[in-house]
Amino acid sequence: FATGFCEAVVAQTPYQSQEIDIRLNGTSNIHDWEMKAVKGSSEASFTIDLKNKVTALTSLSFILPATNLKSEHKVMDNNTYKALKTAKNPNLSFVLASATVVLTGTDTYQLNFSGKLTIAGTTKETNLIATAKYNPADKSLTITGVKKMKMTDYNVKPPKALIGTIKQGDNISISYTKKYTR
Repeated sequence: FATGFCEAVVAQTPYQSQEIDIRLNGTSNIHDWEMKAVKGSSEASFTIDLKNKVTALTSLSFILPATNLKSEHKVMDNNTYKALKTAKNPNLSFVLASATVVLTGTDTYQLNFSGKLTIAGTTKETNLIATAKYNPADKSLTITGVKKMKMTDYNVKPPKALIGTIKQGDNISISYTKKYTR
């Protein structure tokens, strides 16, 4: 017999991301540069309660074939692939270790998560902060964020071109937007 007490039922829901926008930005001694990727794969599990509130991010993995990163210059692309050691390490990847979800506005959340980021065969624990926007109508989540780092932290030697006259800086930022659907 019902006593009037009702627990909020929550469910872990698997999501996939086919729509991504990854941008790798950096500098050189000549000009700033950008590489973009729109193809990669990501899976995540979010816990969403009966009130359509995201309460947890319980798993997340992301794989980006490094050769999906493209600039406006084929020579730059090839130099970047060489620096990223794509012959031996074709993918950039991230695997979630832990996460917290904080409601910051109507259907908007801050995600604080850590996990293992692998670039050019080097894996390191890293922290990320992202914004998630939940759309109750189609139950999708769009996650955006930026991670600043140094290439040398991942044993990547900043690429050079034209016999070393063009040198990329060590500091880069990776900005990302991923739309997750059920």
